Amino acid sequence: MGALESKMRDSHSGRVGSVVVFLHGYGADGADLLGLADPLAEHLPDTVFFAPDAPERCIGNPMGYQWFPIPWIDGSSEEEARTGMLRAVDELNDYLDNILVDYGLEPEQMALVGFSQGTMMALHVAPRREDALAAVVGFSGRLLEPELLEDEKRVDFPVLLLHGDEDDVVPPQSLPEAAEALQGAGFEKVYAHIMRGTGHGIAPDGLEVAVAFLRDQLGYS
Repeated sequence: MGALESKMRDSHSGRVGSVVVFLHGYGADGADLLGLADPLAEHLPDTVFFAPDAPERCIGNPMGYQWFPIPWIDGSSEEEARTGMLRAVDELNDYLDNILVDYGLEPEQMALVGFSQGTMMALHVAPRREDALAAVVGFSGRLLEPELLEDEKRVDFPVLLLHGDEDDVVPPQSLPEAAEALQGAGFEKVYAHIMRGTGHGIAPDGLEVAVAFLRDQLGYS
């Protein structure tokens, strides 16, 4: 199993009190989301930002990467998609563990911020880890295998879900469906924000809500 290729941005202050890991969407790469570190850094001055590339070259966009195949886009089978997802889960967990060890941080000092397929990965990986992370922020994604979550969930942590009401890639209904499944599995702090007039993307109002949420969960407030 190879280590994920990674990009990072040092903290604004030069100190390391926490870490945010960006998980990009299907066909993109780590650099696609690392730009979010610029508006976040001044509000999270002691936070280091990481953005790994997903482990596979994207079938639908060879210039980018995928966490796992998507059958209705690339013609893969459901079995190939699930096998790819499970492989990516293992690689992502190793990646997160290595960051914590390298920086001497505790899991509660790490937050995941996902977009689209990256949100799917964050919402699948974080509940099944041995120790709870600080939080998960999920833009424009959905919850994979919601029927398994209650039995497989090991930890609880705050979750913020954000979605554009004009998203034509991942349906906006995915947000309430994910929130309901998370709450049904015992998550006590599930928050939601609808980005009005927004398609499959991240709007300024959504980013503002995410910043305030991350400040709270990473101990800045």
